[in-house]
Amino acid sequence: MSIFVDETSRVLVQGMTGAEGTKHTRRMVAAGSNIVGGVTPGKAGQTMDGIPVFGSVADGVAETGADVCVVFVPPKFAKAAVYETIDAGVPLCVIITEGIPVRDSASFWAYSQAKGGTRILGPNCPGVISPGKCNVGITPADITGPGPIGLVSKSGTLTYQMIYELRDLGFSSAVGIGGDPLIGTTHIDCLDAFEADPETKAIILIGEIGGDAEERAAAHIEAHISKPVVGYVAGFTAPEGKTMGHAGAIVSGSSGTAQAKKEALEKSGVRVGRTPSEAARLTAETVKAG
Repeated sequence: MSIFVDETSRVLVQGMTGAEGTKHTRRMVAAGSNIVGGVTPGKAGQTMDGIPVFGSVADGVAETGADVCVVFVPPKFAKAAVYETIDAGVPLCVIITEGIPVRDSASFWAYSQAKGGTRILGPNCPGVISPGKCNVGITPADITGPGPIGLVSKSGTLTYQMIYELRDLGFSSAVGIGGDPLIGTTHIDCLDAFEADPETKAIILIGEIGGDAEERAAAHIEAHISKPVVGYVAGFTAPEGKTMGHAGAIVSGSSGTAQAKKEALEKSGVRVGRTPSEAARLTAETVKAG
């Protein structure tokens, strides 16, 4: 099985006719994703590689029955694009765009909660892949296959590395939740979904410095997750007071450090690697041990 997307998912690509949208649409199609249309205002009636372009999400949903939108539009248009997805009643909106103002992210997240129907994944994330079934976003699809591991990560690059290092075992789904200070779907949301998925046997949680998401995930694991979890926290050597990579990756004093997060996770029974490769080795040991 998988979480969030599978072989039945019908995907609309917002911004499909732009350079990034076109490139990644072709990659998603090559991965087996069912891309049913694109959305670009003013270009309704056109096609791209035979895929129809619609002028609005509502039109695309009405014509295709799409139940996933993936957003490749520039930051200044992203808020409107997500609002449009929510208004169209699409259950999942995957926001790849980086550089979206936090105020805009807060606005569309609150709107999704008020409307009560659309899961927000991202922004500034690589998306979600269920190998062999569906790939929504920018995760390379040719470096792994289906298997028993579930992965949730703040970092796109570390998602790719972990998928590659564990390619011989494979994944049920790998979810990049994004590293911005405010995101929609969280570590905890993914942990619960993997816990409920009967084919996910072990979970990898990748965090990074800044904020308290990993500490909250650790408390949730201890209280609610029965499956084995392996962790990795990026940023053990990060200097204090510097923003590292993602907008949310900043450490102040002892708050948000990799060491504090590692200790919180280990207290909850999570085995934590000091490097990505060590975390991959720990995961492989966990899976093989049954």
